[in-house]
Amino acid sequence: MNMTLLMYFFSMFLSGMISLCMNRKHLMTTLLSLELIILSMFCSLSFIFSMKMYDMHILLIFLVFSVCEGVMGLSCLVTLIRSHSNDKLMSMSMKTC
Repeated sequence: MNMTLLMYFFSMFLSGMISLCMNRKHLMTTLLSLELIILSMFCSLSFIFSMKMYDMHILLIFLVFSVCEGVMGLSCLVTLIRSHSNDKLMSMSMKTC
């Protein structure tokens, strides 16, 4: 039971990494892939910490940083859509930044 959950979390992490590497056209799919990676890391850390009876305060700090990462990604997405009217990464150039 324990190994199947860890393998499930690892497959979530691996599918997030593969989708992050494969989908580079839109910023929204990149952000969703990053959130899947962070969700799998959080689930595996909470499972491991509960099995080892560790202190759970580090998970709260991890959640705070992951929420900050998500908010920064969404603010970049909104800025990109307002300036270029789409979320395609190829429409950006270094001259317009």
